[in-house]
Amino acid sequence: MPPSYTARVKVTGEGRNGGRARSDDGVLDTDLALPKELGGTSAATNPEQLFAAGWAACFLGAVRISAADRRIRLTSTEIDVEMALDRGGDGYTLASVLHLQVGGVTQDEADELAHAAHRICPYSKAVRGNIPVTLNATAV
Repeated sequence: MPPSYTARVKVTGEGRNGGRARSDDGVLDTDLALPKELGGTSAATNPEQLFAAGWAACFLGAVRISAADRRIRLTSTEIDVEMALDRGGDGYTLASVLHLQVGGVTQDEADELAHAAHRICPYSKAVRGNIPVTLNATAV
């Protein structure tokens, strides 16, 4: 069975340090730059920001699906994703913290929705067992 959707992005130039990322439909068309913390200029986005944005958007969709499955009515959803890049003895590694804020629910429901979303979100599935992930949920 073919995939429901396939994103196609080409990166040219020097990749994360002076490259350019462009999707085949032209919707994404952006320069890439190293962050200042890695000796760059921070003049453009970087792979960690792009990954965090994609994961955050996908995760909120998974929260909404999880809430609907449980017949929980949400009044708001928001997420802040931290994507850390670190260099260790075996090269670069990633770690992430997801800070989910959910309105119209109890704290227990917020925690339940965060864990349910983490089980079904494709980004969460992709990193499971590969990078440390911390989930923080807050009922607002």
